[in-house]
Amino acid sequence: MDIQKLWQLRSWVSVDQDSDFSLQNIPFGIASKSDQKRRIVSIIGDQIIDLQVLKELGLFEGLVSSNFDFEQDSLNAFIRLGKSTTQKVRLRLIELLSDNVHKEQVQKALSSVAAWKMHLAIKIGDYTDFYSSIEHATNIGTMFRDPKNALLANWRHLPVGYHGRSSTIVVSGTDIRRPMGQTKPEEGSPQYGPSRLLDFELEMGFVVGRDTHMGTQISTDQAEDYIFGLALFNDWSARDIQKWEYVPL
Repeated sequence: MDIQKLWQLRSWVSVDQDSDFSLQNIPFGIASKSDQKRRIVSIIGDQIIDLQVLKELGLFEGLVSSNFDFEQDSLNAFIRLGKSTTQKVRLRLIELLSDNVHKEQVQKALSSVAAWKMHLAIKIGDYTDFYSSIEHATNIGTMFRDPKNALLANWRHLPVGYHGRSSTIVVSGTDIRRPMGQTKPEEGSPQYGPSRLLDFELEMGFVVGRDTHMGTQISTDQAEDYIFGLALFNDWSARDIQKWEYVPL
């Protein structure tokens, strides 16, 4: 399905023009109802699409193995099916929501978002945070170094990144407790207490969904085969604590 045809399609599901999830933006996630196990779902407008129901109706026949179950605690098993398979499922969803041929069947898989609880979609083994903005890298460098040396020379030549703490990644809506830690006043000893400079950045997260092996190289031309999808990521940082703890890392 080419991009021009995709944007010309119209869904028979009522979607507000301000909705985050339109026909051209079909995501995957993990959700559950009170009487069900967690399962892989999608969403359009304010309607959850239950992929397990679509499979049981035979609407994914030939796309995924009959042994594959959409009742999953995370997307990891789905991602391991491979980009070609997950992309075909996504395009199939768009097709099902674009014609009236399967409308009656698909409606059996639709229900209001309000009836579902969303969960963290992926079991995250590791993540790397990159300085992707020169303004951001300069601002952070100014906090930790002489402003004249805020942007280190390597930033302009390679993607500078560091490992984050994947255990602290939580689903949207989770309450966040203000971090506690040491800060260093201009004079005197370090003090322990709550952060007073809590910062947040809206970032783009790339979900790498294909294994790589030590010693192998992946070119930029191959990147699309390895990236399962994208997500909005809210990165919180206790800047005053970080200023003291960060050095010399």
